[in-house]
Amino acid sequence: MSSNNRPEDHRRKWDRDEYEKLARKRLMDDLDDDRSKDLSPIKREMLKQRDYRVDLDSKLGKSVVITKATPSSQSGGYYCNVCDCVVKDSINFLDHINGKKHQRNLGMSMKIERSSLDQVKKRFESNKKKMEEKKKDYDLEQRLRELKEEEEKLKEYRKEKKKEKKRKHDELDDESQNDDMAALMGFSGFGSSKK
Repeated sequence: MSSNNRPEDHRRKWDRDEYEKLARKRLMDDLDDDRSKDLSPIKREMLKQRDYRVDLDSKLGKSVVITKATPSSQSGGYYCNVCDCVVKDSINFLDHINGKKHQRNLGMSMKIERSSLDQVKKRFESNKKKMEEKKKDYDLEQRLRELKEEEEKLKEYRKEKKKEKKRKHDELDDESQNDDMAALMGFSGFGSSKK
């Protein structure tokens, strides 16, 4: 065996200059790609109030047959068509609708627009006016309804009392006629043990 055939260093040798050039080239390409891309972040809307009513009661108390072929939108639970997911109960559905993932899919951030002092004052004034109008309307309508209901109850009570008096009077007349008839015929009653 000769030692001339075997190299003294068995490790692989790397050309540092060549790999430095490749690394520089890759960095330059990445920088060019970053410059060509729009670096502005995605602008999302501020969080705003829902303009529709959440339907939680439509499927309440109904039985549905669910098979393997049933689409997820018709399966048991509440289906969110924005996120394409099914939530099993109403509380979790409301949590999902108000959550970050759902709001992001709608294109909204979880940030709320700050209100100015003037906006808050206007809102208080409008709410106060609504409450006053509602109270006035409600009081007048409520009083009218209560008066009508009391009158109807009083009429019903009087009708019932008249009917009851008439019924008692008719029963007394029938009993006295039956007693008279029985006495004429010569016996005490018509065979019933009840009075």
